[in-house]
Amino acid sequence: MQRRGLSRRDVNRAFAALPFAVTAFAAPARAAAPPAEAVTDALVAAARKDGQVVWYTSADLRLAEQIGKAFEQKFPGVAVRVERLGAERIFTRIGQEYAAGIHAVDAVSNGDVAQFLTWKRQGMLGACVPQDVAQHFAPEHRDPDGCFAFARASLCVIAYNTDMVKADEAPKSFADLLEPKWKGRIVKAHPAYSGTIITSTFVLVRELGWPYLEKLARQSVLQVQSATDTPNKVALGERPVMADGNEYNVLMLRKAGKAIAPVYAAEGTPPIHMPNAVFAAAPHPAAARLFHIWLFSRETQQMMVDAGGLRSVHAQVKDPAGRTPLASIKVWTDDPAAAEKTSDELKRHYAQIFHV
Repeated sequence: MQRRGLSRRDVNRAFAALPFAVTAFAAPARAAAPPAEAVTDALVAAARKDGQVVWYTSADLRLAEQIGKAFEQKFPGVAVRVERLGAERIFTRIGQEYAAGIHAVDAVSNGDVAQFLTWKRQGMLGACVPQDVAQHFAPEHRDPDGCFAFARASLCVIAYNTDMVKADEAPKSFADLLEPKWKGRIVKAHPAYSGTIITSTFVLVRELGWPYLEKLARQSVLQVQSATDTPNKVALGERPVMADGNEYNVLMLRKAGKAIAPVYAAEGTPPIHMPNAVFAAAPHPAAARLFHIWLFSRETQQMMVDAGGLRSVHAQVKDPAGRTPLASIKVWTDDPAAAEKTSDELKRHYAQIFHV
């Protein structure tokens, strides 16, 4: 699975080389976030004049379309155009569009916080603080300048097919994946495509080191693109175990009666925070802000948890009954700033040891 295309360094250079005419929208550095915004009649009216919002997202397509339809029902006259891509594809696409002077995207959400730090540094994000973010989100879950906040959250988990593997024989840790019995039976996603996997791979390397991944690579792992692909492969029985993937896909497949169960590794589980942001040069600015504010409301956050298997950092949102609470899971910390600096090297080394 050879991957070619722009590296993050290439895209960063392209952003930096944009002419002043394209970057003139960039806001000056702010000492603090702007005042919180609520949904108002004036904003809704302006959004209806815009007519639509274009949302680039790495969310599971079914969930993304459900979110779009819920917004359209709440605000008739404002359509949501969902563009579903992996995080790395989103980053490259926006870089290419902006380099060509094309401003097509209004809002974006994916699982690679480091990308949002890049966009913010380049002055590409507009500040918009939803009222719910100001009131119900902890400071560590939102940008201090109001350029983004964590709209979705999940975990990157191990999982197994419950028809093919007995619960007492399933892996309980990352170390267990190295056992000879799992050789040729593991599926794994790729950090060059998925924001979830670039984030989780960074954490895994920090916690367990490259020698662990080098040993895992010798397990004849089936490599796929997305963190949404691995749960589907397991549920279909194409591989009995996945080394990484979205917890929310696992939970929703299990809820639908599929033979899959998550594993929260004994060593720890990588957290995945998925920001949402509005672009300063959004072609539909009012619709973009309305969508952004609505996305962080308690009602929408609870819908994503209940219907999409996600976690939420909104203080008023509750996990459904029966879901393993975060308090009982050993969750590692993430470090988006460090991940941004090492992204290209991490993908290069990963491709080298997995031969993909």
